[in-house]
Amino acid sequence: MAERLTEAERSAALQELDGWTLAGGRDALTKTFLFRNFIEAFGFMTKVALKAEAMNHHPEWSNVYKTVTITLTTHDAGGLTALDLKLARSIERFANSNA
Repeated sequence: MAERLTEAERSAALQELDGWTLAGGRDALTKTFLFRNFIEAFGFMTKVALKAEAMNHHPEWSNVYKTVTITLTTHDAGGLTALDLKLARSIERFANSNA
């Protein structure tokens, strides 16, 4: 099982990951992404889904038209782990490639 991040690791991650914040009341990261249209949002979600499946580490997310909200946490560890940071970095690359 993955180990939870320390406070120092969590703080460093928040400084590194632009726009990601701690989810209210839980040990999780969250961010909302806005795209030009539904097709771009869905394409982004497809990239994330393929990466998440390859990592066997799946996000919590929602999609409404051109908006995608993603929350990352490692459920079996009870909070944030290095897996969440790795997936968040990939998500950022995917989001920036759509810009």
